Amino acid sequence: MYHHSGSAAQQGTGSATGVLEPAAANTETILYQRCTWCGTAMYHRLLCPACQGGDLRTERSEGTGTVRHATVVHRNTPAARNVSLVEMAEGFVVRGRVMGPLIGIHSGDRVRLSTAKDPVRGEPVFQLLDEPFRAWH
Repeated sequence: MYHHSGSAAQQGTGSATGVLEPAAANTETILYQRCTWCGTAMYHRLLCPACQGGDLRTERSEGTGTVRHATVVHRNTPAARNVSLVEMAEGFVVRGRVMGPLIGIHSGDRVRLSTAKDPVRGEPVFQLLDEPFRAWH
């Protein structure tokens, strides 16, 4: 009985730590790969597009980037939606959605990650860092 209560205390301590660590690690972030041979950053690849190396390590993005291309899509959706290619600060490109008025999203806009996985499309969602000073009436 004494041994059981000791292990329960240890399990309780271990599980409390275990519960806190994943919660902290579960912050909104994009994971990407970096080639250990040439240093190229990429998103969801099996081989490096530059040197074809297969030794890739997973890293966390800081979550900021620049819109490289923005498109408004009207098909297969009840309302028009934004689809953008965002070049992240680490050098890889990811497809996602930028929140805001569709006509207000342009190439060169700086963005920050809002949600790593949109519940409907499973793609990252970004918000504009430099909100344009316009009247949206």
